[in-house]
Amino acid sequence: MFLAPLLATADDWEPLQFLIGQWTGQGTGSPGNGAGRFSFTPDLQGHILIRKSFAEYPAAGGKPGYRHDDLLIVYRDGAERQWRAIYFDNEAHVIRYTVAASAKEAVFTSDGTKAEARYRMTYRAAEGTDRLGFRFEVAAPGKELTPYIDAVMRREAPGQ
Repeated sequence: MFLAPLLATADDWEPLQFLIGQWTGQGTGSPGNGAGRFSFTPDLQGHILIRKSFAEYPAAGGKPGYRHDDLLIVYRDGAERQWRAIYFDNEAHVIRYTVAASAKEAVFTSDGTKAEARYRMTYRAAEGTDRLGFRFEVAAPGKELTPYIDAVMRREAPGQ
């Protein structure tokens, strides 16, 4: 049996449009002060969004410098077309998220119960369309979410 694909329309992705582009910035948090870049780009003829990201942390406090790389795929799931995402990184994490978005904010909340580790990423548009606030929060099993990284991102000009 052939099932017709559920096509994403421009309206389906409108609340996430503010994320699309190349971003660079700096942040602070538990891993230390760092700098990084990420991009959100549509792929598969607009059916998914892909975020590729890296952050570099210099040596500090006797710890060597390191680089964190990750990949996030945002898609529509099921008949209700709920936004979902799946995340992979170079530390072997695989995290599934539910996504809630409005025109100026996108919140990625990990699946799972309070008895498990939980994560939340929040992007907030600031100062028009060229700035984003980014916060990544972590909760150990049985604990509340606490900030892990806070960053300010700037949209890069095309060709940069």
